[in-house]
Amino acid sequence: MKRVTLIVTDSLGVGELPDAEKYGDKGTDTLGHIMERCPRLQAPNLQKLGFFNIEGAAGGKFAVEKPIGSFAKLKERSVGKDTITGHWEIAGLYTEVPFKTYPEGFPASFIKEFEKAIGTEVLGNCTASGTVIIEELGPEHEKTGKPIVYTSADSVFQIAANTAVIPLARLYEICEIARKMLVGDVACGRVIARPYIIDEKGERQRTSDRRDYAVSPPEKTLLDHVKDAGKTSYAIGKISDIFNGCGVSKSVHTEDNMDGVDKTVEALKQDFEGFIFTNLVDFDSKFGHRRDPEGYGRAIEEFDARLPEIMAAMKDDDILMICADHGNDPTHTGWDHTREHIPFVAYGKGIKEGVNLGVRESFADIGATIAEILGVSGTSIGESFAKDILK
Repeated sequence: MKRVTLIVTDSLGVGELPDAEKYGDKGTDTLGHIMERCPRLQAPNLQKLGFFNIEGAAGGKFAVEKPIGSFAKLKERSVGKDTITGHWEIAGLYTEVPFKTYPEGFPASFIKEFEKAIGTEVLGNCTASGTVIIEELGPEHEKTGKPIVYTSADSVFQIAANTAVIPLARLYEICEIARKMLVGDVACGRVIARPYIIDEKGERQRTSDRRDYAVSPPEKTLLDHVKDAGKTSYAIGKISDIFNGCGVSKSVHTEDNMDGVDKTVEALKQDFEGFIFTNLVDFDSKFGHRRDPEGYGRAIEEFDARLPEIMAAMKDDDILMICADHGNDPTHTGWDHTREHIPFVAYGKGIKEGVNLGVRESFADIGATIAEILGVSGTSIGESFAKDILK
């Protein structure tokens, strides 16, 4: 039985890409700047795996002499720096034309049609931080019942609502209506439901009931190849949303990073052959976008502390891989993703120790490698490095 688990530490980039300046991201380094701001940060298990042996990772100051895993640094060939673009490339699909973005908000004509479709006016329709806009427009939303619409540097149409005002089921319904409408001239990569509550302290807090409504990949990805081969493609967290369910055999929702780890361990303890694909979103949503390097550092430590549990749940033929999908430097200006290299480490009884794969030319090399290891149809892009890391 062969099985590969790929955990995406969402947004944990390891330094600017050569074209970062075009994206306004010159000098960004998510991991490096977090380590600078959190000098006491301890991640011994990631260190053992070789995470800090990756070329340039945190300046090389935390590299170990004999890492137990193989490791690499990967460039993004696709145009963009968003969630879908990163995950799709990992799974074997380039995005040559970036998803359309709306820095000035969505066209007034579309908003008018959307309001007609949902039977109410909306608030916002601007570029904003999700945590900021619910403070700014929350009172009016709660008084009028009008949903809050906003976007970011990514191709997203986000709808925020207090679930005491717009019940969760209705919020999802509104998002589904938007998803059907955001095509053609107003195409958009994702519609995102952003529910929030007012807690016992009277503070507005976003909940874990977020839901992403993405466009479907234009062609088959690694997930489809795994499923088509009769193996299990097990999606954890927002993975199924990112691929719009395409190629997914089983999907489970997660509440937060630690729940994502719990669900991954649960999956590892089951008997099946195939692919476990996990996204840990808190790094990005709670700390990267909110420009909280200290919180990000604590999240890295929490994940690191769970790695022994993940590794203990692995069967003899299991392989664990860890990577990211883009950067989100919490010390950078603004609140959006950053155009960076991503890290990669692989570990398992069948994986060589201490292999430095250097700097790879595409995230797609990960998907190509997994396809070869699992013996399924290869992805259309990417160069497998399976022969370099398998014993």
